[in-house]
Amino acid sequence: MKIEFPQNRPIDLVCLGRLAVDLYAEQFGSHLEDARSMAMYLGGSSANLAFGVARLGLKSAMLSRVGNEQMGRFLTQTLQQAGCDTSQVQVDPERLTALVLLGLKDRDTFPLLFVRENCADMAVDADLISEDFMAGCRALAITGTHLSTPGTRRASLAALGYAKRHGLVRVLDIDFRPVLWGLTSRGAGDNRYVPDAQVTAQLQAVLPEFDLLIGTEEEFLIAGGVPNDLLACLHAVRAISSATLVVKRGALGCSVIEEAIPADIDDAPLYAGERVEVLNVLGAGDAFLSGLMASLLQGKDWAQSTQVANACGALVVSRHACSAAMPTPAELAHWFSGTRNPKVDADQQLAHLHRVAVARPNWPELCVMAFDHRSQFYDMAREAGAPESRIPVLKSLLVQTAAQVERSHNLQGSTGVLIDGGDYGLQALASATGRGWWVGRPVELPSSRPLRFDGTRSIGTTLTHWPTEQVVKCLLSYHPDDAYPLRLEQEQKVLELWEATRASGNELLLEIICPAAMMPKGTEDAAVLRSVKRFYNLGVKPEWWKLAPMQDSGWQALSALIAERDPYCRGAVILGLNQPLEHLAQSFKQAANPIVKGFMVGRTLWANASLRWLKNDISDAELVQEVAANLATLVEAWRSRSPGLPKSPATAKGLQP
Repeated sequence: MKIEFPQNRPIDLVCLGRLAVDLYAEQFGSHLEDARSMAMYLGGSSANLAFGVARLGLKSAMLSRVGNEQMGRFLTQTLQQAGCDTSQVQVDPERLTALVLLGLKDRDTFPLLFVRENCADMAVDADLISEDFMAGCRALAITGTHLSTPGTRRASLAALGYAKRHGLVRVLDIDFRPVLWGLTSRGAGDNRYVPDAQVTAQLQAVLPEFDLLIGTEEEFLIAGGVPNDLLACLHAVRAISSATLVVKRGALGCSVIEEAIPADIDDAPLYAGERVEVLNVLGAGDAFLSGLMASLLQGKDWAQSTQVANACGALVVSRHACSAAMPTPAELAHWFSGTRNPKVDADQQLAHLHRVAVARPNWPELCVMAFDHRSQFYDMAREAGAPESRIPVLKSLLVQTAAQVERSHNLQGSTGVLIDGGDYGLQALASATGRGWWVGRPVELPSSRPLRFDGTRSIGTTLTHWPTEQVVKCLLSYHPDDAYPLRLEQEQKVLELWEATRASGNELLLEIICPAAMMPKGTEDAAVLRSVKRFYNLGVKPEWWKLAPMQDSGWQALSALIAERDPYCRGAVILGLNQPLEHLAQSFKQAANPIVKGFMVGRTLWANASLRWLKNDISDAELVQEVAANLATLVEAWRSRSPGLPKSPATAKGLQP
């Protein structure tokens, strides 16, 4: 059966089915009951499909149901961030969002526990499915789980009816989970096949409604109803359905049967799979289907589409999680480039692309007030004769100041703060996090050279407790001509931090200040550029660089270096070094280069006012007013540095690829 998709519709694929939270054990090799910690991801076969297709650049939509609570919001936000339409995700006022607990015992054992008792996605309401929305879609994909209960079956049949009426290609992911059909004990979620005549009958009653059927060999066994005889099951399916059949055959790849069933499964066109080392098979089928559907919808033939599908599946089996492991077009381009490392987990470029080529919040401009200082606030308090207990209050007032300037100067999407997470800044940091601001947090021990981390000997352990949105800021006093032992020690610390942020998911801002004594006048820019290049040579690719003001030629050279070494770098920001406002405003004029996104300035803005506040010479309101005026001056100077300079526009959803 030739599959032809309708054209010129706003939604490529709408997915009806499971939408749940996956809680993955982070300990490999242990039983699920022995897990010490878990990572949270979007899950559910249909949700994984919608997410994967969106990540590959097509327009997908989710048709399901979540609870009116935090987990439901997490799922819809995650889908939206990937570019998936969630307008058809119903919100249940009573039921909770479904959960799944997953473990990675060994290459063949992946325990699952479905926590889906009367859950929201199994209560999707057929009467709330919009025919008008369906008419704007090119294809509909349904999971077999949503044929297992009267309510979800009714919803599935309603969607199929609308799809048929408006010419959508109708796809069934058989997705047979015996536990979700009540065929096993609840703890046997990893069991993939239990023969059952009633399940077969329920599936076969709707198979004629589909144009494309996809499943593993075990799933076609349940669809055909003849235990242990795949060919007989394929004949049984063909007897009631003219759909194209895609049989997933594990490491072999997949077979595609468009017309009559062959005499032997090996006589069907076989599209070979990719050979990779397996970490986690969970989600591999969803990744396969994401690549297949995205490619077919793009007009690719079966050979091209299955090549992409098999690559997507191979990438996901080599990674933790399901949805979060889905590849991007940039990763697939690298995969097929002929230059990739055969060992997937050893391919550093692939890992980098997986992190930076996804949709993420866009920061085309950054106006950041930095008050992550610790020793400076302590010294001011001592000078003023004020107790240290006033410093946290002061930092909270500075958060209020940033909010005030955000309102007065329309800085939504451009506001940022740098705040420490210790006793002085913890309260202010918590209040700044979650506002939609750019939030940075330092890790360096103040004034340490060689670099030391503040309050920890294990930076990787520390970062596991940080919110993902907080950017790791590390100030490094460094010169490429430092004595070899010092330079090596500092570089090793940065590499340790780099690896820790790759594991934690936090972005990294590397602030480099070259010691003034080592820079004769006129060599400052060259020293900074050599330092940046050195860290690129070491494989460190921070999302942000924080650098002292440079001449226009210096910024141009930096832009060229970043374009060559890491085009996904967010850019650079200008540090203040406690220079006068006028000096900084003047230096901005040299930064009329798109690689420079803004400034991160501290003491210049708040030092004088803070000292007077600590001495009780000015009130809270006067402090906020004075610091806000200083910050506003810099914002205005930044925005007027070059009237003709184009700003990097944010996308409609505030995300960038």
